[in-house]
Amino acid sequence: MPGNRPLLAALIALATLGCERRPDDVPVTISVIGGAAELRESARGPMSAAARTYTAATAQGLVRYDAAGGIEPGLAERWIVTDGGRSYIFRLDEAEWADGEPVTAKQVVASLRHTIDARSRTTLAPFLAVIDEIVEMTPQVIEVRLSRPRPDLLKLFAQPELAVIRVGDASGTGPFRIADGPAGWRALRPAFNPARAEAAEAEPAATDTLLLRGERAASAIVRFAERESDLVLGGTFRDWPLLAHTEIAPANIHVDPATGLFGLALVSREGFLSTADNRRALAMAIDRAALTASVRPDWPIVETLLPSKLDSSANPAAPDWQSLPLDGRRILARNRVAAWHAANPDGSLAIRIALPGGPGGTLVWSRVARDLRDIGLQPQRLGSDEDADLRLIDEVAPYDSGRWYLVTACRQCPDGLTALIEAAREAPTLPERASRIAAAELAMTQDGAYIPIAQPLRWSLVALRLQAWQENSRAWHPLTHLRRERP
Repeated sequence: MPGNRPLLAALIALATLGCERRPDDVPVTISVIGGAAELRESARGPMSAAARTYTAATAQGLVRYDAAGGIEPGLAERWIVTDGGRSYIFRLDEAEWADGEPVTAKQVVASLRHTIDARSRTTLAPFLAVIDEIVEMTPQVIEVRLSRPRPDLLKLFAQPELAVIRVGDASGTGPFRIADGPAGWRALRPAFNPARAEAAEAEPAATDTLLLRGERAASAIVRFAERESDLVLGGTFRDWPLLAHTEIAPANIHVDPATGLFGLALVSREGFLSTADNRRALAMAIDRAALTASVRPDWPIVETLLPSKLDSSANPAAPDWQSLPLDGRRILARNRVAAWHAANPDGSLAIRIALPGGPGGTLVWSRVARDLRDIGLQPQRLGSDEDADLRLIDEVAPYDSGRWYLVTACRQCPDGLTALIEAAREAPTLPERASRIAAAELAMTQDGAYIPIAQPLRWSLVALRLQAWQENSRAWHPLTHLRRERP
């Protein structure tokens, strides 16, 4: 990492009083790991952590997440669910666009229709297909009609990807407005709320301003350690090892109990990976405990596709090798590789693995490569965007449904397996959906299409003065919930 050496040197040399508080009479300063260019205003398309944070701050949805990962009102002041979970009716609160124009139900409908349109690039598109129609009922009320009941719809509407953005100029409704700020920062001030005008008559104080920027992890860590910022968001396994080179106090380091996927998805079924037995050999070979410990000792391992029962009718499907000790697994895996090579002497034993960069990526690679070499394979490391046989998935689940895990992990599935997953989406009732999710998960586990390794690792650096900040399973931290309300 030649380009990171100056910053890494600064981290190693750094000594900081991490538990000291920054003063309360200055704006809250926030770094989100990522590039500065990733603080973009549009919610259309795949979004980085920096883009999601910025979008959620300037363009809320019908609902949004609170500090604990629960649902709270956004543009909608209240809602009801009718028709057995097939109809969601939202009453809009009073709100304004950035130019002061009142928000109407018609505009909200137009924005949401644009987002869920098949041409939209949002990563949530596969999970929005259940929406049949979004209609304006009155100037303040909209209805979302579904083809199938979905109890988890509100959690989808709380995602930044479904922020309500005015079609035509990409403006939002807050809860923050863009303000003038220092070079290299996005300054955000609380938006005027017409529904609570009596409480918002006074101009927001300077200390209510947030300063936001996207930057590399090393830069963000150094800035926090030198007490020049209050919050670092967007930390993952890739950058966690950098914290070992600082003296940031443990009280400032927070790891979310995030749920989701961290593992290797099959993206090629050629050569050695053409059979399910061979694919399971790879899963048996990996020493998950050693891999996670090389990055963070307390990083929980995972051996099943689903983390819990969720909305499936069965407990997570355990692979047939789960009860074996690691040595026994490796013996079976090594014998499988030897048998295949004997039957296919000209066949390649190379396994191309696409992994992200960063020190965490290198640590994960070193353990995976060691384990695969131990059973006779020849692992090769590739970049995240290169053609490969296996690709690392590291994603937090946006909502608690087995179908999200199935769709996200299934990157190169045969038609029969894809049909099982789609059948879960088309289930006419929730019990039938649960049964189909269980069947699809079992089939995917037997197929070896995904190798689970661990829970997603998500971390933040938090100044002590941000007393409202909370760890949560969504690893999502809205900028509206950082400090306690002043009396």
